[in-house]
Amino acid sequence: MLSTMEGIFLFIVTSEAVLGVLGNAFIVFVNCAEYARNKKLSKIGFILTGLATSRICLMWMITFDTYVNLLSIHKLTYGKLYEYMNYLWVTMNHLSVWFATSLSIFYFLKIANFSHYVFIWLKWRADRVFIFLVGFLFVSLFIAVAQAVKITNDIKMQYRNISWQFHRQANELLVNHIFFQFGMLFFFIIAVITCLLLIISLWRHNKQMQLNVSECRDLNTEAHIKAIKVLISFIILFILYFAGLVMEILCFLWQEGKLLFILGVIIMLMYPCCHSFILILANHQLKKVSLEKSLKTFFTHTSPYK
Repeated sequence: MLSTMEGIFLFIVTSEAVLGVLGNAFIVFVNCAEYARNKKLSKIGFILTGLATSRICLMWMITFDTYVNLLSIHKLTYGKLYEYMNYLWVTMNHLSVWFATSLSIFYFLKIANFSHYVFIWLKWRADRVFIFLVGFLFVSLFIAVAQAVKITNDIKMQYRNISWQFHRQANELLVNHIFFQFGMLFFFIIAVITCLLLIISLWRHNKQMQLNVSECRDLNTEAHIKAIKVLISFIILFILYFAGLVMEILCFLWQEGKLLFILGVIIMLMYPCCHSFILILANHQLKKVSLEKSLKTFFTHTSPYK
C-alpha cells in the first residue's frame, strides 16, 4: 500500500510522462509530415525525430519501472520481461543522450563563430564528426549491454544465495554501473561543452552587435538572448537528468527508501518532458505548426457556425 506522499509523487511521475510523450509525439508528427510532403528529411529533422522517439520509449520504460518498484511486483521485477526491459532501457537511454549530443554539436558547428583552427577543422568536417559519434555510440552500446547482462546475472545470484555478501557486491555493482555508463558520460560532457562554447560565441556576437547602431539590432539581440536561455535551460535539465539517474542507481544498490527513488525519477523525467516543449518553442517550424494547430482548435470551438 502506497503512502500519501508516494501516491502524490507517483501522480507527478505519470503527469510528466504523459506530457513528455505528447510533446515528443508532436515533434515526431511534424517531422514525419515534412518527410511525407517533401520526400526528404533534413539532418536536423532526423536528429529531432530520433531524439523524440527515443525519449518516448525511455519515458514509458521509466514510468513502468517506477510502478513496478513502488508496487513491489516481484514476479514481474525478476522475470524475463523485466530483464529484457532493462536491456531496452540501456539502449534507449544511450540513444536519447546520443541524439541530444548530436543536436548540440549540430547547432554548435552551424551557429558558433570561432577563429581557432580546431573549430574551423571540425566545421569543415562535420560529416566526419557525426560518423565518429555513430561509431562511438555502437561501441558504447556494446559495452553497456554486456555490463547490463553481467549486472542482471549478479542480481539473480543475490536472490539464489542467502549468504551473498550484499555490501561488498553492491560496491562491485556500483563500479559496473559507472563503467557501463561511461559512454553516456562521454556524450554528456561533449554536449555540455559544446553548449557552453555556443553560449560564449552568441554572447560575444551579441556584445559586438550592441556596438553597432542599426534597426535590426534589437531583434537580433533578442534572438541571441533567447537562444542563450534555451541553451542554459538545456544544460540545467541535462544535469538534472543525470543527477536523477545517479539517485535511482544508488537507491537500487543501497536499498534506500521509495521516496528517494521516486524523487530521482521525477528529476529524471523533467529533462525529456520540459526540453521537448522548449524545442517546440525554439524551433521555428515546430512553433509555427503548434500555433496553427492551436488557432485552428480555438476557432473550431468558438465558431458560432459549428
